Amino acid sequence: MHADHPTTLLCLASYFKGGAFIEEAKRLGCQVILLTRQKLAHHAWPMDSIDERFLMPDLQLGPNLIHAVSYLARDRQIDAIVPLDDFDVETAAHLREHLRLPGLGDSQVRFFRDKLAMRMQAQAAGIPVPAFVHVLNYKRLAAFMAATPPPWVLKPRSSAGSIGLKMIHHSDELWPILDQLGDQQSHYLLEHFLPGDVFHVDSVIWDGEVLYAVAHRYARPPMSVMHEGGVFITTTLPREDALTQALLTVNRQVIQAKGLRRGVTHAEFIRGAADGQIYFLEIAARVGGANIDRMVEAAVGFNLWREWARIETASARGEGYTLPPITQAYAGLAICLARQEWPDTSAYQDPEIVWRLSKERHAGLLVAAATPERVQALMQDYSQRFAADFLAVAPPPDKPTD
Repeated sequence: MHADHPTTLLCLASYFKGGAFIEEAKRLGCQVILLTRQKLAHHAWPMDSIDERFLMPDLQLGPNLIHAVSYLARDRQIDAIVPLDDFDVETAAHLREHLRLPGLGDSQVRFFRDKLAMRMQAQAAGIPVPAFVHVLNYKRLAAFMAATPPPWVLKPRSSAGSIGLKMIHHSDELWPILDQLGDQQSHYLLEHFLPGDVFHVDSVIWDGEVLYAVAHRYARPPMSVMHEGGVFITTTLPREDALTQALLTVNRQVIQAKGLRRGVTHAEFIRGAADGQIYFLEIAARVGGANIDRMVEAAVGFNLWREWARIETASARGEGYTLPPITQAYAGLAICLARQEWPDTSAYQDPEIVWRLSKERHAGLLVAAATPERVQALMQDYSQRFAADFLAVAPPPDKPTD
């Protein structure tokens, strides 16, 4: 620990999340400063673990934010800046550059936020990615569509998850959309839509090494659930399967190619239905959303937010980090939009249920069991029952919701 002051972490939160990180950082003796948006002030932040909280209209990167954080640093020695949401990752990188703090900087952070940069860099490292082209040069765009069979996906380069994606089935569909985008079109890429199974691998990294990673399979691709509706389901893969091992190998290659020294990551991969090849889709230098942190904890016994807090604290103090004990359970998560304002899941009474989602207009259950077969059986059952009991369908969002 610093002799002259407690380790001070500045946490940025454009959305309400990361409470477990804050609690763990405080338990470790850190001084925790939370910078969040005014409209999130009423949320249930763990105020007992927050030393100071500051509110701004938004956390968009610009002179106001840089000036505000620099002002805080006049009489607080900030040791690390931590983005609690994906939309804060680039902001944190720019602030680290400005304050000359360790961690991801402006250039490296693009490999975790800019879908074009992460694809180009993975491709250069020999990691398979779906065919893609930057929406920039019209001749190259036309050549790509002539050479690559549709459908294609038009993706914002730096949104999160499946927000803002558009499926394109014919080249004639693309040009009017680009006209609408105008000067914003260079912030997009066009990618070959690969049918196949989609997976996520969640990792803990220390000193440039993947200390631990766990692989899960989405029952349906998140993009399909967001755009077509349905029940979002993800389950732990059997640990000894060749597919699991292949995913963990390519995940390690991706993280090493991107040069991440420490932290947690959430990476997504697809196994092409046509060729069985595993392709890299994207990676984020943060904890996965959609309550995936709870599922990982149910499967492996530790919480990714808390481990991230331990990693950031150890790094700031120049100390070592070791993994906590790991369990080898299997978990499954089912969530859907609900017709009811507050859906009642009390009819679901399986002893494997370890958590119930309490969120307006959403139904969700998390299960944990000793075998992947039991988890799969429960998820198949819940998929059908959720569709009958709760499921509502809404149009996909074009931008993040609070």
